[in-house]
Amino acid sequence: MPDLAFLYTLMSWIFPFECIEARFMQQAMLGLLLLSPMTASMGIQVVNFRMAFFSDAISHSAFAGVALGLLFAVDPHLSMPVFGILVGLCIVLVQRTSSLSTDTVIGVFFSAVIAFGLAVVSRDPSSTRNLQLFLYGDILTIGNTDIWFLIALFLLFFLYQAKAYNRLLYIGINPTLARTHRVSVGFHQYTFAAFLSLVVMFSVWAVGVLLVTAMIIVPAASARNLARSAGGMFWWALVISLSSAVSGLILSAQDFAQTATGATIVLCSCLWFIVSAVIALFRRMQKTNIS
Repeated sequence: MPDLAFLYTLMSWIFPFECIEARFMQQAMLGLLLLSPMTASMGIQVVNFRMAFFSDAISHSAFAGVALGLLFAVDPHLSMPVFGILVGLCIVLVQRTSSLSTDTVIGVFFSAVIAFGLAVVSRDPSSTRNLQLFLYGDILTIGNTDIWFLIALFLLFFLYQAKAYNRLLYIGINPTLARTHRVSVGFHQYTFAAFLSLVVMFSVWAVGVLLVTAMIIVPAASARNLARSAGGMFWWALVISLSSAVSGLILSAQDFAQTATGATIVLCSCLWFIVSAVIALFRRMQKTNIS
């Protein structure tokens, strides 16, 4: 694939920190700048759809996807997203064709993928070490090929969002009403699940299975505290997600910190949430005093 050296050089120019001079840090920064807007946008829809448990189930399916890749000698970077998409689509299919609640369906799949992954790993205990990278995540290992995949996903994702964003908000408010206004609810639910699965899988590379849901949910939750409209919520989520990713990467590389990058990114997001919660509390107090 074509070299991305000019983009990596641009990263060191935009972020003039000593730690960003290393090529692997430049790659990590570019990867986060591509990934964060997608997690921000998806996070808003996940919060509106009340699907936080869904993203958690998809992230844990990464465990089974990697295990399958190791079992059949397939690159885990391929087996993981493919398996994640299949799980996401199956959840939507069962949800739409059964009388079970969404949480119940997701809970069944969540249990199944975890048990399946553990069963596969138990056949070859030596593979456990290879799974730790995906369990804890490490954006610093992202390579040129991964960046190209992220660029392609970024373009496809925002083309889709430009057309479907308002329709997805409509479906989140009332699917029945959306149908009466000729919104293809089924199509958008399946495509949303597929894109969410891909975004979650790429996020696993950055922060790991244990923290991926936080990377998606926390910026959206903070944005809801701060925003006064649906449009404002999008832009707040984007600012929070990007600033948390950039500051988390830079802070984790400092001598006084030397912490895991994924964990530091999520902690920065959580700090945003605390600030947003305090601001929301003051707003409510002001309204109470006025009334």
